[in-house]
Amino acid sequence: MILMKEMDILKAKSEFDEMVAMIEKAVVEGQRIDLVEQDLWDRLLRLGLAMLKGFVNAQGPGDLGATLEYEGQKLNRLEELYYRRYVSIFGELLIGRIAYGTRPTQQLQVIPLDSRLGLPDSEFSNLLQDWDQSLCVQGSYSESSKTIHRILGMRQNVGSLETMSQKMAQEAPEFFAEQPAPTLASEDSIIVLTADHKGVVMRRDVKEDGPAPKGRLGKGQKRNKKKMACVGGVYDVAPFVRTAEDVVDELMREKKQSERPKPQNKHLRAELTQRFEDEQIKGTEFIFPWFAQEVGTRDPEGRRQVVCIMDGEAKLWRILKSMFVNVICILDIFHVLERLWTVAHCFYPEGSDEAKEFVAIRLQRLLEGKVGYVIGGIRQMATKSGLKGKKLEKLLKAVTYFENHRRFMKYDEYLAAGYPIGSGVVEGACRHLVKDRMEQSGMRWRIPGAQAILHLRAIHLNGDWERFQEYRIEKECRQLYPYQDLVNAQWPQEGAKAA
Repeated sequence: MILMKEMDILKAKSEFDEMVAMIEKAVVEGQRIDLVEQDLWDRLLRLGLAMLKGFVNAQGPGDLGATLEYEGQKLNRLEELYYRRYVSIFGELLIGRIAYGTRPTQQLQVIPLDSRLGLPDSEFSNLLQDWDQSLCVQGSYSESSKTIHRILGMRQNVGSLETMSQKMAQEAPEFFAEQPAPTLASEDSIIVLTADHKGVVMRRDVKEDGPAPKGRLGKGQKRNKKKMACVGGVYDVAPFVRTAEDVVDELMREKKQSERPKPQNKHLRAELTQRFEDEQIKGTEFIFPWFAQEVGTRDPEGRRQVVCIMDGEAKLWRILKSMFVNVICILDIFHVLERLWTVAHCFYPEGSDEAKEFVAIRLQRLLEGKVGYVIGGIRQMATKSGLKGKKLEKLLKAVTYFENHRRFMKYDEYLAAGYPIGSGVVEGACRHLVKDRMEQSGMRWRIPGAQAILHLRAIHLNGDWERFQEYRIEKECRQLYPYQDLVNAQWPQEGAKAA
């Protein structure tokens, strides 16, 4: 009698023989190579499915005897085979397994074959989930589904992909918390923290937001609201001493400094404001404790300098100061530069040489530590020129920004110490991590789905995707199969007979 595993192997050999015959025929007929390539791929998928079936059937159904001792209980082998669907990258399998329990109507307590194979909780294989979600973190669920269909010939609906991403992302917080300390390039490297907020367009919640406005929208009305994601970045960078002239040349005259050290060990994360039961938890309540964890991991002895670069959002600075004592707080120079341009355009036309010169001079003075001098000079210019109306309002708003953040604008000291002064990492993160995925055409999100993608996308951008997949699979196997050692110890050495 031919066993099932042998039938699958014979089928695989037949598939291979047909592939060889196809190649010989294609040579004679002079077929185009891309057509041969596609035919080969389709046949390889069928060959892979046959081999995978052979592998599963070679394990047998998982018969470890009439009874099994587990956790002080005597479990009986249940009479019928229990089947489960398994969707691999090659196609679908139906796997029959023996189960052990007290009686058929109760929970199946031990399923040896599931443990032996490390089957996932989902019917989709871990490899397929990996491929699915590596596409979903970069593009829409719909486009990811189409790509998988084109490559593997299987159809997965958008709902199943979204459910898959949410379940996978549940393991992200613990994964973030368990990351080992990165390798340091040099002991004197600086730890840099940076944070900002970025809105994500949400689907309207009628209970919270009320019904959507109908007809033409009035001023300030929007059909959908945004939830703020707090985006955080942590990285190491070597000190880089510069002068005010160096920075002005780089920012205003586009003279890039090739010797600038690059950020190392960059980790990004984004957290939405979420509701847990009746309590609303803001993204900052996740990001700043994560900052503390990252600093503790990177510098357990507290020897390295920590700096934080952010814009002028007061609540971010308050949270930072409540959690860190010796951190150097730096106001992002790009936000300062933005205000200088606003002031310049109150006096000179946009795009004019006069406006550019105005900004270059004040920027250099700020970088030299002359913040009070710049503030006073701007106020005098406004008075002498008789500035009024909206221009005066814009100017005073910019000046107030400088006054409120003066304690974070000691740029002469920062440059002399070799500290970075720009938040380009978090600005880029807001774009790459959030905007590029979350703001694609027509996208509207609910919090669970949005947060899942933000978590998975951060892992992907951090370069931790493969490690995360291994982490979550191992964790799931431990949870699903606490009896794995028992099964392995009693598994027949030659494999069980096929059903």
